[in-house]
Amino acid sequence: MKNYMSRTTSKVIAGFVIGITTAGGIATAAGVFSTTVVNACVAKKTKIIYAATDNSCPKNRTPVTLGNAGSVAGSISSIVKKVFPTVVTINVSTPNGGGTGSGSIFKSSNSTSYVVTNNHVIESAANNTGNIKVELDDGNSYVATVVGRDPNYDLAVLQINKGNLPTIDIGDSTSIKIGDQVIAFGSPLGLDHTVTSGIISSLNRPVVTGDGVTSTESYVDAIQTDASINPGNSGGPLTDSLGRMVGINSATATLGSLTGQIGSIGLGFAIPINQALRIMNEIIETGKATRPILGVYFDNNFTSGNGAKISSLVPGEAAERAGIPAGAVITSIDGIRIADYLSAIVRIRSYAPGAEVTITMTMPSGASRDFTLNLGSAPSN
Repeated sequence: MKNYMSRTTSKVIAGFVIGITTAGGIATAAGVFSTTVVNACVAKKTKIIYAATDNSCPKNRTPVTLGNAGSVAGSISSIVKKVFPTVVTINVSTPNGGGTGSGSIFKSSNSTSYVVTNNHVIESAANNTGNIKVELDDGNSYVATVVGRDPNYDLAVLQINKGNLPTIDIGDSTSIKIGDQVIAFGSPLGLDHTVTSGIISSLNRPVVTGDGVTSTESYVDAIQTDASINPGNSGGPLTDSLGRMVGINSATATLGSLTGQIGSIGLGFAIPINQALRIMNEIIETGKATRPILGVYFDNNFTSGNGAKISSLVPGEAAERAGIPAGAVITSIDGIRIADYLSAIVRIRSYAPGAEVTITMTMPSGASRDFTLNLGSAPSN
């Protein structure tokens, strides 16, 4: 499991708010999947959830209800019984050491099954001719081969020669909402068959992991959850209240050496399944994946927090064809606010190649203008 308190600290703080709590505190559902109704307020700007005072919210927060006796889909134990047979432990060994991660079986034929996990779980073995084994729910292990991987999205697909296995149900990450109840599965710290529960704390969090030197930087338009996620959970499923995978656990924020605290602090992040599924299927079909491109270079020194400034254009690509000029500043993409160049990259990469997007720009003249265009395509490697 990757954490952010490394070279990427400034990126994380720039991309989303970490460590912001108020005297009111962050509201958490006292019992996930309970029948208790909890009234809360979601900050319109930061999307952080706060406890409601006297069942009312100030103007800058939106009221929400967490938990509903009429909408409880099932107990955690029943969901665990359904999902566990589809969750695997991934053991990696290389000449320099080893590690443990998690994954989900998402396709299975008579003789072959496919497992999705994070690229960083198996990256060392793929780069150093190591060994990867997939341990099933029944304790049996099988040698896995890498079908393909996409470091840019922190995803990898493995294949094992064992068929007719149960597969995880796929959910819809575009339909989930802040406050929805979720369960994280995996093998944190090597402890297999571990389950934690929580809620969706926020959506569309721009998360950048990797240092670009020892590991590839990955850009994720992430689901944020307070379900406890720790090292070893990487690659495991985040499911909704029906046991459907809505995300792939990928990263966690820790306070680390700043306070001596390690492990989960209630800030976990998952790759939305709708984003991941396209890449998973492309890898199975072709062994590699594609990514969308706007065709611009950003000014990394533009750090006002009010957008992403374009320094130059790639000839012939989408931005140039649409008439977007150098020097313009992207302030939103399809209505999602863009704070800086990292959040712009993350948001663009959340789309499929060829997708139509509307980009709001502040032009060099100071005027605001919308551009609607279709993103280009490039190999993702």
